[in-house]
Order: sequence, then structure tokens, then C-alpha cells
Amino acid sequence: MSHYPEYLYPWQSSPPAPPLPPAPAPAHPVVPGHHGDLRRLRSAYRRLRRVATLTALGYFTLFLVLSGFAPGLMGGELPGGLTTGLLLGLCQLPVTLAAIAVYERSARHRVDPLAAHLRGQSRQRRTP
Repeated sequence: MSHYPEYLYPWQSSPPAPPLPPAPAPAHPVVPGHHGDLRRLRSAYRRLRRVATLTALGYFTLFLVLSGFAPGLMGGELPGGLTTGLLLGLCQLPVTLAAIAVYERSARHRVDPLAAHLRGQSRQRRTP
């Protein structure tokens, strides 16, 4: 005699599993820190991205606009045989490096301390 109930079909291997009991409510909130802390972290990171992006892309856009709409200015001769356009084009690398430096400095001084604070709060909540 089979130990399976008679309502099973031949292709069913076992009866359906009983429903799982509901998960217990967590003893502490899942989100570390206050919502204000997370909001400050997001806004600091957003500001950081905007400043770095606008610095690098803003300079490049200015260079393109001047190249397209002010060819006389960009073709002007400078001492040493350089043109204004070539000098501005060569300045793109230092401007990009400056944007990277500003990004790193801002991250180190504004974003990283907030993230470390939230990380510390999260660790405190996990340990009893």
C-alpha cells in the first residue's frame, strides 16, 4: 500500500508543501540610520557627481561651441606658433584632471564621512 494520499496523480511525487509560517518582525528597523542621514548622503553624492560632470563636460562643450561659432577666435595666433583653439584643446587634459581631483577631494571630505557614519550605525544595530 502506498503512503501517498489517493488524490495524487502518478506524476506527482509528494503532496503539496504546507504554507510557511509568517516571518517574525525584525527587532530593529532594517534601514540603518535616519532617513535624514540617507538623504544627506544622497544629496552629497549627487552634488559631487554634478560638480565633476559639469566641470569636465562644461569645458568640452565650451570648446566645441567656440570651435563652431567663433572660428576667428579659435584660429587666432598666439606667441610660439600656437593657435587659441589648439591651446584650449590642450587644456582639456588638465581640466579633466582637475575635475577628477575635485571629485576625489569632495568625496573624501563630504561623502566618505557620511557613509562611514551610516556604516558604523549599521554595525552597531547588527551586534546585540
